[in-house]
Amino acid sequence: MATTKAAPGAAVRAPLTLIGIGVLAMAAVELLNPEYHLASETLSRYVHGTAGWLLPAALLAVGAASALLVVRLGAGTRRAGRAALVVWTAGLLVAALFPADPPGRWSRPSPSELVHGNAAFLAFAALPTAAVLLRGTLTDRRPGLRAPLNVLTAASVTATAALAVFLVDVMHGGPSLGMGGAPTLVGLAERLVLAADFGWIAVALTVAGDHDRRGRDRRG
Repeated sequence: MATTKAAPGAAVRAPLTLIGIGVLAMAAVELLNPEYHLASETLSRYVHGTAGWLLPAALLAVGAASALLVVRLGAGTRRAGRAALVVWTAGLLVAALFPADPPGRWSRPSPSELVHGNAAFLAFAALPTAAVLLRGTLTDRRPGLRAPLNVLTAASVTATAALAVFLVDVMHGGPSLGMGGAPTLVGLAERLVLAADFGWIAVALTVAGDHDRRGRDRRG
């Protein structure tokens, strides 16, 4: 009896679809809440706005896709890199389950906000760490994707550093950064981090799925 092989991209389509769902959900909640300022308000606060449930749904979807990436990377990847991806994945899932406080409540965070904020902080720190540690392995497996992997890794590291600066400023009575009372860009920095990180996960999933397919073809 003949067996039917999965299409080359079948192993990648499901997790990439999850990332697409996450991106669309975040875009939708952004559009449905025009009263929030994109540049200065973190996306986490939108959970209290119109269709706020879309935000935890987005985090759960991307977290599930990231968990699949951890599994599919398999042997031959640096343990520290995979461990950082586990921290990223766990951070997303925990942040989804514990909502942030409403806008403007930076000085007196609730227990849920503390859990959410710390989980998100760990996730944001872990992803660029994973990207740096796994860059060599991923580019060796798929040299044609070296350029996007390098760009997304650099973007993740840079945007995360900028986000850390703005977060510290806001939590210590900003937002000024010594710029004459200029508004903080913590919201914009967070969105840049999410864009770079989600993009990196998508490219890494493409590499991992292609590697799995080649392994199955050799065995077949």
